[in-house]
Amino acid sequence: RQSLTSFKLFATNSQGIQDNISSLQLKKRLIRRKKILEDKLVRPPGLYSVVAFATAEEYDLERLIKGLRELDLYEPKVIENASDVVHAVAKYQVEKEPREIFFFREGSVVLWNVTDLESSNVLNFLRQYEQDSYSERLVQQESEIMNYRHQSKGRASALEKDGDFLVAICDNPEITLDKYTFSNAMVLSVKLGIWEASLEKYINTIEFVTEDLKKGSKIKISREEVLRKHGELFALRHLINLSSDLLDTPDFYWENEQLESLYLQVRNYFGIAKRTRVMNEKINHCVELIELLSTHLSDKHHTRLEWMIIILIMVEVAFETIHYVDRYMS
Repeated sequence: RQSLTSFKLFATNSQGIQDNISSLQLKKRLIRRKKILEDKLVRPPGLYSVVAFATAEEYDLERLIKGLRELDLYEPKVIENASDVVHAVAKYQVEKEPREIFFFREGSVVLWNVTDLESSNVLNFLRQYEQDSYSERLVQQESEIMNYRHQSKGRASALEKDGDFLVAICDNPEITLDKYTFSNAMVLSVKLGIWEASLEKYINTIEFVTEDLKKGSKIKISREEVLRKHGELFALRHLINLSSDLLDTPDFYWENEQLESLYLQVRNYFGIAKRTRVMNEKINHCVELIELLSTHLSDKHHTRLEWMIIILIMVEVAFETIHYVDRYMS
């Protein structure tokens, strides 16, 4: 993942900036090692795949439910006390293990035991219910692939050290809640991956500014652009810290300690807390830089206004002097 080294800012004029800013080292964000979707023919018996995608900022779940019923391939169901998710089960079974999908209102989808071809069809179907869709390349790049298999009878669902999901053999409502819990944590990772990519793109757009600052060159960015950049940062910070569950545990798990423990295990596996902390630190560094630019450009603007006033006064004095001399000579 990208990292920004800390820097000290003490002055707002060009020379002061050049003297006091240290190098802003930018590294390409390292893509975390992820599991690869294995072909069913080479996959060990009893091992199934679960894939998560973040495809948009939000889904219209109410219209999506109607669309699923019209499609008549999946049976949409609701999960009690979880109004922002739709659970869909395939009506036509290909094998004994069911095919299930969880659609999350925040623009993410998790597919259990669904083939690559069927996944593509589901993603295409989703497009009509998306708000602010992401690019296909970004969706695929930030997806998460995991494996799951069923636990020995009588044992609870858990997460193995290698990241495989162990799903308990139990009654249908309980196994659905376990799968929902795994899915809920997975969508946090894919959504965070989208935001990490957005921050990386943002940092790349301001890299030239740090070079100008180091060299003491003229800053090639306007006050309006700086204001927009400031807004982009605060919008991203709002998404991460206020509009998501990255910083706390959803209310859904408060009354079920077993599901909460499972949810936290998967969160820890994906490093959600650490990745969120790193993102906030990067955003803070970017905010410092943008605030410096804003102050510097404001000072330049004020200086320009002061010089204009001085020049106008000098012109006025010159005209008065000319008039005085003209009257004196007359």
